[in-house]
Amino acid sequence: MNIEQKSINTLRMLSIDQIQEANSGHPGLPLGAAPMAYALWKKMKKNPQDPKWINRDRFILSAGHGSALLYSLLHLFGYGLTMEDLKNFRKFGSLTPGHPEYGHTVGVEATTGPLGQGISMAVGMAMAEEHLAALYNKDYDIIDHYTYVICGDGDLMEGISNEASSLAGTLGLKKLIVLYDSNSITIEGSTDLAFREDVCARYEALGWNTLEVEDGNDIEDISKAIDQAKESTDKPTLIKITTQIGYGSPRAGKAKAHGEPLGDDMAKTREFYGFGEETFTVDEEVYAHFKDLNKDATFQYEMDKRVEKLYAEKYPAEYKKLVDSFENKFDVDIFDEDYYKSEKDMATRASSGEVLNRISEKFDLFFGGSADLAPSNKSNMKNKSNFSAEDREGSNINFGIREHAMGAVINGILLHGGLKAYGATFLIFSDYLKPALRLSALQKLPAIHILTHDSVGVGEDGPTHQPIEQLAMLRSIPDNVVFRPADFLETAVAWEVAFKSKDRPVCLALSRQTLPNLANSSKDAAKGAYVIKRETTELKKIVIATGSEVSKALEATENMEEVRVVSMPSMELFEEQSEAYKEEVLPASCEKRLVVEAASSFGWHKYAGLKGKIMSIDEFGASGKGSDVFEHFGINADNIKKIISEM
Repeated sequence: MNIEQKSINTLRMLSIDQIQEANSGHPGLPLGAAPMAYALWKKMKKNPQDPKWINRDRFILSAGHGSALLYSLLHLFGYGLTMEDLKNFRKFGSLTPGHPEYGHTVGVEATTGPLGQGISMAVGMAMAEEHLAALYNKDYDIIDHYTYVICGDGDLMEGISNEASSLAGTLGLKKLIVLYDSNSITIEGSTDLAFREDVCARYEALGWNTLEVEDGNDIEDISKAIDQAKESTDKPTLIKITTQIGYGSPRAGKAKAHGEPLGDDMAKTREFYGFGEETFTVDEEVYAHFKDLNKDATFQYEMDKRVEKLYAEKYPAEYKKLVDSFENKFDVDIFDEDYYKSEKDMATRASSGEVLNRISEKFDLFFGGSADLAPSNKSNMKNKSNFSAEDREGSNINFGIREHAMGAVINGILLHGGLKAYGATFLIFSDYLKPALRLSALQKLPAIHILTHDSVGVGEDGPTHQPIEQLAMLRSIPDNVVFRPADFLETAVAWEVAFKSKDRPVCLALSRQTLPNLANSSKDAAKGAYVIKRETTELKKIVIATGSEVSKALEATENMEEVRVVSMPSMELFEEQSEAYKEEVLPASCEKRLVVEAASSFGWHKYAGLKGKIMSIDEFGASGKGSDVFEHFGINADNIKKIISEM
């Protein structure tokens, strides 16, 4: 066999060897998709010696269960994965986990596995490439690369992929190329059981180019299709490549090939490909071949680096700004005293809009928008145009009514690098957003989520739109910060926290209804909780409140000298403070505590304690004016006063 076929088969063997050694994994995809992966990686702009090169092509294995194939590619292309790493596939603490993990393994561009997320994050990467090219390219194209995806049938069944692909088609993301591994098999059997649509026709309707390769083993046809896709001037491209799952094994074409080691079928599979019994072997000529491929890629890299040098010499300030932004070093001098000031009472969603625009007036690397709710979310940057197929410089993104895709696209923008990204919707619809938000936290991405209409104060839209359990859900996500501010100053602090975050998402829970600016609100809100009303005699009782309920707590306790009021906009930030500070704010000796939040009580018992009480809403809301609904559930100053007095 020729060296190319031998190299492809080596990728296959290394992949199934990993899975067999771990006695866990998915051999079907690597056996079927290795040719397309090889053909693609031959063409990609990359440099294993500079894996964070700004202008590299991005590759996302959306079908993350095929991770063994990706690790084999990274090993043979010299990204630092050793043969020992491959042998440790799926073992605790290894560099080769069950699904690809961003930030854990060099060369992995995104954490994938939950199907549909990878292709959707790739849309965000392609958007970031187009936007940064519009912002920086002049005389020299310093940003000019492609985003590639390998996805499977499962990715295209998940609704999020259709949401994101629809947006990609609308935006005409011509540098997004998806290789669709069409093997017509899922865990339960043939895709005919649940998936009989014409995928290419659907993608054409979504505004994509579509190409088809009938034989997934024909690397020449695959290569030609990729070249043809790169000629597109106005559309993303889907290349449907027909493959056989588990190709070359006795399980070829069967569901059993998908997700379990080959076991007794290993010997026949290795024999089919002309490999002996010894596992984890690579011929020297194969290693040499991949080194030659890297030499070709290095030549392209050096050409690009010369362009980069010329750009840096002509535009030193812009170049420094670009490089710094990819290192998460954003130079902005915005948080002066005027930043925190407001004379007007307003809903915290309106406060958020004011603060966002104060930042965007001095900072031009925000890239974000709303899921068709910008007027309500107050999430539009007034000094910026809208990003579109016609205007790549626009910074406001119209995500459409697609919360799930919005979350994944934001992740993709941040994974690409060079920008800060945010999305906006109603808090109730964080339910649609949550899977992508979880991946923000898992990948340590500083996504910003503006979540307005944060309580039953939504009013007339009724229980379908009134969040109850959503705050508890968001707070339960590890490494996610939830910040529910009480007034303008706390909202400004929330945005500062979000802006300065480098490694975790921040969710801003914001009111629809107008809230008063509070006399003693403080920048200490950045600590998660602080004393907003201090007792004037011996401390006997504490009221803990968040958001719109803080003003109600202050009203209720105005003449209660022995009562302290604590504003706690963020549990997560408070838990990070020193034990001394936490004791100062919530002395353990004061056990008579009342927590007030117009949402689920879940999670608050820690702060209420065994002798405390929680004023909450542990049922669905009701339709009516926001003030009337608050009264219906007893979230008012009179009730707070009554309960605290009786404690």
